[in-house]
Amino acid sequence: MNEAINLLQWPAMVVTVIAAWLVGSSREGRRNVGFWVFLASNALWVVWAVSTQAWALVVLQVALAAMNIRGAQKTDADTDARGQNVSPP
Repeated sequence: MNEAINLLQWPAMVVTVIAAWLVGSSREGRRNVGFWVFLASNALWVVWAVSTQAWALVVLQVALAAMNIRGAQKTDADTDARGQNVSPP
């Protein structure tokens, strides 16, 4: 089990890189997805960090998750304000 947790850092890194690529997109939809992918990477990093007792990394990931939630909300609000990607009633 410890080896599986140790290997978790690699998918966490890949997910983080993919999220950064998406957030850097000029398309709003991709940016919004990027924030949610970043949240997944935050969760992966927290699992890995707790198992290695890297408490500073846990705190960092919680702070980054808060910023990613904020970014996702702002991207959704910007999209809704322009009347795009709004689901029908």
